[in-house]
Formats: sequence, structure tokens, C-alpha cells
Amino acid sequence: MNIITKFKILKPAHEVFEAFVDPSKIGNFWFSSSSDRWEQGKTVTLRYDEYNAQLDINVLEVELNKKIVFKWGPTEDEHIVTITLNELDHSNTIVEVKEEGFNENDDELIHKLLGNKEGWVFVLSCLKSYLEFGVTELRTGLVKD
Repeated sequence: MNIITKFKILKPAHEVFEAFVDPSKIGNFWFSSSSDRWEQGKTVTLRYDEYNAQLDINVLEVELNKKIVFKWGPTEDEHIVTITLNELDHSNTIVEVKEEGFNENDDELIHKLLGNKEGWVFVLSCLKSYLEFGVTELRTGLVKD
């Protein structure tokens, strides 16, 4: 089971790529901070200061300006996330996020699928707002019960 979320960002792929992998930029649209630049083979700690939370991701693959693959979540519920950047021209990029690893037999499957899909739509909305309009205040606006 997986979810796929796609957004068109009106920026070149290298700017979208850097927003994810550069620790000085990720706080403008997603996590408060990233412990390191995202590179293949690294374990990176991501932090949400607002929620006093952090998690580690294992970066599995990085293809410059094209793809980022990482693993996150507890061992018993680990997911693989693939972020693919498809540059249409020098100022338009389709960002596709695919998250896989959901357990089909989980009683909470529908809730988890909807929650994660909601999360990716929000992250990509914040990314679009940041890169296209310079808005950096949206990332903490999602309220989850």
C-alpha cells in the first residue's frame, strides 16, 4: 500500500531539490531543523521545535535535482518515501511524493493513509508557498487530533 501526492512548483528542479536537502532551507516549509545535508547513506535528525519532537531518517538514495529516497518510522512500521522531481522546463517542476510500506492488515490503515496524505499535501503546499511567494509561516499551521 502506498500514497502518491503531486504538486507543480513554479521553480526549477535545483531550487526545489535544495529546499529539501539544505538544512538552512527546510525550516522555511517543513521541519524546524535538519541536523545535516541530506546525502545518500546519512542518518539525518529532523526536529519540530513547536511540538518538541524529533525523528531520524535514513537517506537511501539521492540523485542531484531529480530524486530523494529515505526511510522513516519505527522499525515495525517503517515507510519508504521517494521524492521525485520532474523539471518540465527551466521554471516548472512536478514534485511527486510516494510513501510506501503501509500494512494492509492494520486496523488503522484508512486513518493512517488519510493522515499521511493530508500531511504530504500540507508539506507540498508550504513548499509551493515558500518557493513561489517567500511565505515561511505556514508550516506549523496544520492541526492534527
